[in-house]
Amino acid sequence: MCIPPPNVTGSLHIGHALTVAIQDALVRWHRMRGDQVLWVPGTDHAGIATQAVVEKQMWKERGVRRHELSREDFLREVWQWKEAKGGEICEQLRALGASLDWDRECFTMDAGSSVAVTEAFVRLYEAGLLYRNHQLVNWSCALRSAISDIEVESRPLSGRTELLLPGCPTPVSFGFLLSVAFPVDGEPDAEVVVGTTRPETLPGDVAVAVHPEDSRYTHLHGHWLRHPLTGQLLPLITDSAVQPHVGTGAVKVTPAHSPADAEMGARHGLSPLSVIAEDGTMTSLCGDWLQVVPDSVLPHPLGAPSSSPSPSHFLVSLEASHFHHCHFPQGLHRFVAREKIMSALRERGLFRGLREHPMVLRLCSRSGDVVEYLLKSQWFVRCREMGDRAAKAVESGALELSPSFHQKNWQHWFSHIGDWCISRQLWWGHQIPAYLVTEGHAKGDREECWVVGRSEAEAREVAAELTGRPGAELVLDRDPDVLDTWFSSALFPFSALGWPQKTPDLARFYPLSLLETGNDLLLFWVGRMIMLGTQLTGQLPFSKVLLHSMVRDRQGRKMSKSLGNVLDPRDIISGVELQELQAKLRDGSLDPSELAIAAAAQKKDFPHGIPECGTDALRFTLCSHGVLGGDLHLSVSEVLSCRHFCNKIWNALRFILKVLGEKFVPQPAEELSPSCPVDAWILSRLALAAWECERGFLTRELSLVTHALHHFWLHSLCDVYLEAVKPVLSRSPRSSGPSQVLFSCADLGLRLLAPLMPFLAEELWQRLPQRPGCTAAPSITIAPYPSAHSLEHWRQPELEQRFSRVQEAAQTLRALRATYQLTTARPRVLLQSPEPGEQGLFQSFLEPLGTLGHCGAVGFLPPGTAAPTGWAQAALSGTLQVYMELQVTGGDRRGRGGIWKNVGRKGRALRMEKMEALSRLQRPEPSLPVLRQGLVDPQTHLPLLAARRHKLQKQLDSLLAQAPLEGVAETQMQQRLSSLQLELSKLDRAASHLRQLMEESPDPGELKP
Repeated sequence: MCIPPPNVTGSLHIGHALTVAIQDALVRWHRMRGDQVLWVPGTDHAGIATQAVVEKQMWKERGVRRHELSREDFLREVWQWKEAKGGEICEQLRALGASLDWDRECFTMDAGSSVAVTEAFVRLYEAGLLYRNHQLVNWSCALRSAISDIEVESRPLSGRTELLLPGCPTPVSFGFLLSVAFPVDGEPDAEVVVGTTRPETLPGDVAVAVHPEDSRYTHLHGHWLRHPLTGQLLPLITDSAVQPHVGTGAVKVTPAHSPADAEMGARHGLSPLSVIAEDGTMTSLCGDWLQVVPDSVLPHPLGAPSSSPSPSHFLVSLEASHFHHCHFPQGLHRFVAREKIMSALRERGLFRGLREHPMVLRLCSRSGDVVEYLLKSQWFVRCREMGDRAAKAVESGALELSPSFHQKNWQHWFSHIGDWCISRQLWWGHQIPAYLVTEGHAKGDREECWVVGRSEAEAREVAAELTGRPGAELVLDRDPDVLDTWFSSALFPFSALGWPQKTPDLARFYPLSLLETGNDLLLFWVGRMIMLGTQLTGQLPFSKVLLHSMVRDRQGRKMSKSLGNVLDPRDIISGVELQELQAKLRDGSLDPSELAIAAAAQKKDFPHGIPECGTDALRFTLCSHGVLGGDLHLSVSEVLSCRHFCNKIWNALRFILKVLGEKFVPQPAEELSPSCPVDAWILSRLALAAWECERGFLTRELSLVTHALHHFWLHSLCDVYLEAVKPVLSRSPRSSGPSQVLFSCADLGLRLLAPLMPFLAEELWQRLPQRPGCTAAPSITIAPYPSAHSLEHWRQPELEQRFSRVQEAAQTLRALRATYQLTTARPRVLLQSPEPGEQGLFQSFLEPLGTLGHCGAVGFLPPGTAAPTGWAQAALSGTLQVYMELQVTGGDRRGRGGIWKNVGRKGRALRMEKMEALSRLQRPEPSLPVLRQGLVDPQTHLPLLAARRHKLQKQLDSLLAQAPLEGVAETQMQQRLSSLQLELSKLDRAASHLRQLMEESPDPGELKP
């Protein structure tokens, strides 16, 4: 398995932490099962981001721009930065407990990766799957580079929306439709009105198109129109791709800036007209009226570089500053030109209206700029054939996607896949191994002559063979562009193992067993790994893909630096003050407006900073969210709650080690035989937890594992078994059975926990005594993971079902105690049922029931016997009644605590009286006289119940007064209402019972001897 290589420029956030937590848990589980495991670490060179960071640093520290250095000198600067600053990710991975094979750490720009990238490029070219062409690409004007599909964000706009964009001094409006008239040549009163959301592309229009069957324009077929800005003649063409029911049914055709228009233009032989330049300004083809003098090329929207712009915005600022030194006219920024174009239309009387219009705006995820379609000569990978193989791999089951609902997106994407532009106009990255033959080829050849080679010498040989000239006479210029970062990332599963060399690692570990990553990378990274891996190695790079959900904050927002909700996992692990969080924001790359918003949001979310939660708590919390659900909404409070769970485990082990003592000798697990029903129950629960953990790991649904472990440690072991056996452990001499059971629970329970909580499990497991006669593993990381099969002999489902009734009874008793507000008193309890089997069910659990219910002795009331007077009553089921003592039988009248409250403090007489009372409890005598001075004083408790009822009634009235809610909120409110109404009902019954006791109580004077 390989880790998705994070960008070397940044630091890991919670999304990365989720990936690490899931992968490391799976890796550790396989190791403990005895499997041979290789988990390869690596980082990505992140071409655009890294170049931007280094450029910013150079300007800030030395006032030097990239273009003032040679390419070699700049790359030397980047490598120095990488060596000095690029180790933070590895530190974070170690802090998260990632058990990676650090000896195999790789970087997508190291020597081995460079060889692999060059080899892949050459092989794809030789296979006819890689070509150079002049066609439309996604272009980021802010970055001055083509970008991949994954770096384009589609933002839906419902109507007019203003956005602040790089290179623009004021916000730019989108979400509107401009109607403009194209006059019909030769017919003064005739015009064709078209709508556009991008008026800045009007100078690039080369035609107007209508549907051939649209009757509104049939009479104009074959006519020419006048361009509203230039007055040039444009043809009115007919094309079935036009949708006549949309807008006016007429569309302008701009082949140089729209894929759909480019296809239409090709069908009709129209020549494209590029009117937007690489830097986002208008080209000279638009005319002098959209050109400006150098000082107006790009107004500084971001302030001086010292104002801490973002890395991507910094590139814009640097390039703008570079052009200020040019001595030739430059075009207006396209969005400044837009306003000038609209004014010109109004002046010429061809403006036909402006209205709000929903649209989808394509933005560059790295710079925030609007992505343009520009015609560029770039290198492309033909994806159709490889994409078909990728789609068939899923259809045939050779490639398994989990969760399976991702298969639909996979098939849809590959059925519509286009060619992949892999050229990037950067210096940092893998320079494309292609060479332009600039001299020596046929003089009359109008097409460029490009050759590809693993080295310049190899390329020269190819060029010589291609041109028929001696290689020494040819001049070759290497393509200055670099490859898309995703190209090298797509090779990672096999390049990290030494490909293209036939290394032992490649032969042994390729293909990988599993790839785990976020579902946002399914198509752009996973899909490309499948395509290139299958093409270059002849086999799928992995057979199983596990995809986890996106991590969002507790409010459901995407993690974003500008929102102030991006968290370094180390801040959650170690804790951090608010001042330090705010300082990190200020040291980041946000502009002043974004910084203010992020700081305010951060202060609201973490007013007191972030408390220390620990690595294990963070990992366990992240893994507790199922991959089958929607986005993961994580809050620090959830991680803090898990830290409390860790504390619970720690305290449980302290208790267990104290019980075991120094001379304890563990029995082999296979020889352990429970001595009482409660021991048998906890061992059965332990075996069940092992089975559920194994099922969760096998299905890679780690939320099943976390749920099983949380339930076993907290609810079965700590809340029930440890409490139930405390009376047994306090006896002398002590039985050895519970001690052996406690050891097995600790030993096996920690091993079950180890893949998810490695630090806590290791620390506590090392403190346990060793089993005699066997060699202990030096670390829990390589100790055997408990298998469901090995513990199957402990499983007793029927016993668990019986004991669940006991737990229900204990909960009922605790509820009665809470209702009557019994604090330290331990009242006696009677159970009554007409079913003999039900009495037998409880017979062997009477002592644990009393202990867990915080009550005294527990006995049985014979069927048909009247309910004892002065006892609280509750129904556990249709047949079982539970009675809890509220008043003391006998002659003790010294206080509300009665006899049972004073046991252990009043000497021999009271101890004898308790023994006598216990004897009577075993043989209930309903006819015994009942005195009204006991565990509960009605006169004291009734006001307390009334106050409690008043408080709950206010809460209920407040909820009922709220406006109706919808969805989940309504369900939660209904649940809260039901809970309050049930609690009020219990209080009413308790108050009625206490008033009845007061009415039946004789005058205190009658009780005097």
